[in-house]
Amino acid sequence: MANAPDRFELFILGEGEKKVEMKPDTRSPNTAIFTFNKEDHTLGNLLRSQLAKNDDVLFVAYKVPHPLFATFDLRVQTTENTTPKDAVVNACKALIGELTNLRNNMTREFELKRMAQDENLR
Repeated sequence: MANAPDRFELFILGEGEKKVEMKPDTRSPNTAIFTFNKEDHTLGNLLRSQLAKNDDVLFVAYKVPHPLFATFDLRVQTTENTTPKDAVVNACKALIGELTNLRNNMTREFELKRMAQDENLR
């Protein structure tokens, strides 16, 4: 496509560009909008679903403002027990833990399958 940005622009941060920016939403209490740069639906949906599991999160949604630009906005509203920033940080930590566990399980299963195939070849 002629008007699509170069591929590298989809994941490499520009000079002075931040990965995440937080802006308080003054329309409702304990609400913030996080803008994630150089990310897409994959991370947006993972964070949304992880945050939705948190009992202190009252509302969470994300939107991709334009399909040609790798950015999304995540809106989070929490109870007074926690802040939106803390909720997002905890969701990120939980996702890292889950993905690490998934990687370890996949590696273990791959190694077990390879060992079984090596035994069958002997």
